[in-house]
Amino acid sequence: MRRFVLLVLMTLLAAAPALGLRLSGWRPDPVTDALLFGVAVLAAGFMLSWGAEAAEKHISQGLIVALVALVTVMPEYAVDLYYAYRAGQAPQSDYIHYAAANMTGANRLLVGVAWPLMVAVHWLRTRQRSIELSPVNAVEIAFLLLGSLYAFVILLKGSISAVDFAVLFAIFAGYLYRVGQLPKADEAEDEEEEPGPAAALNKLQPAAQWAWMGGLTVVAFVIIAASAEPFAEAMVESGRLLGIDEFLLIQWLAPLASEAPAVTIAVLFVLAGRAASGLTAMISDKINQWTLLVGMLPLAMSLGAGELASLPLDARQREEFLLTAAQSLFAIMLLVRLRLSLLSAGLLFGIFAIQVGLAFHFRDDEAATIRSLTTLAWIYLGLAAVLLSLSGRQLLASLRDGLLRSHRRLEAAHEARRPAE
Repeated sequence: MRRFVLLVLMTLLAAAPALGLRLSGWRPDPVTDALLFGVAVLAAGFMLSWGAEAAEKHISQGLIVALVALVTVMPEYAVDLYYAYRAGQAPQSDYIHYAAANMTGANRLLVGVAWPLMVAVHWLRTRQRSIELSPVNAVEIAFLLLGSLYAFVILLKGSISAVDFAVLFAIFAGYLYRVGQLPKADEAEDEEEEPGPAAALNKLQPAAQWAWMGGLTVVAFVIIAASAEPFAEAMVESGRLLGIDEFLLIQWLAPLASEAPAVTIAVLFVLAGRAASGLTAMISDKINQWTLLVGMLPLAMSLGAGELASLPLDARQREEFLLTAAQSLFAIMLLVRLRLSLLSAGLLFGIFAIQVGLAFHFRDDEAATIRSLTTLAWIYLGLAAVLLSLSGRQLLASLRDGLLRSHRRLEAAHEARRPAE
């Protein structure tokens, strides 16, 4: 517990300079601001992840994975929703592009880097060449598929509206309801000790645990509320000051800071021998960002505009959105067998690395950038089509079998909870 308290104090100290700047109103320079407020966002993310992770003993197994994924990416939500809010205040500004860039970048980072990282760490630790998921994880894959298919509806419309929020929120709510039916961690067959600092909280009395979890969450939200706006603005100003395309900074660098706590927790799961839990957390992270985050952008924009508004997708953003949706479909095709292999992880990371390289290579050529985005999107869609054509029936049968086995496990869990007659 002393070690855990020390970690909490370290995160508070890391966030203190940013809070001091916010209270004083002093801004040294954009680069320093981006660094200090980015560190504060990162520290808040870790506090959120510790508090949410400790709740695993009190909430159903599947639901806590979803909630940990949701809570630990609150920094990402705060930054992206700020850009959308500012876009509502200034519809003709670049904030519209920043909101879309941050969202698509975060989604593609998860699939292109975080998912392969889980497999790579698992292979380095065990020399096993794949992470095997359980049948209940077919639920995550099915809901991710729903969200990905609906993304193409948004593409056809050319904007993200309040109607899209309603649909995407329904998908996310259905996902939470479904995973909420799973048994608690202490009822699960593969129950193990918490892998991270949250293990210390589970040795306390329940009341003390909830006090710590609540306190960490409140403090983290205060830090995020104080840091999100200056961090978002400092990213824009830093790009202009350093001569770096601020669009690319917002698309790739900002999500790295806000996603780091969630990825760190997932890596700890893998290192603790719970590779499936780590990968599942990253899949759940992708679901909530690909549904709830996308759907909330027009709401934030409407709040900024003072009226109902939609987030438009211009030619560049359409291709960014298409590429993100295509990557999701390809990743789903790799997951439907309820496993992610080292080869599959290598493909995801390799194509992602190519798209980042092309983005920086063509940063001054908008037309070439759009062409490269379109080409990569069709490569993803083509690979997904090849997988579907070669073994489509087997893939769909695997997904259907996983869903059926998941349903039977839920029924068995409900039956076990009934009092003996």
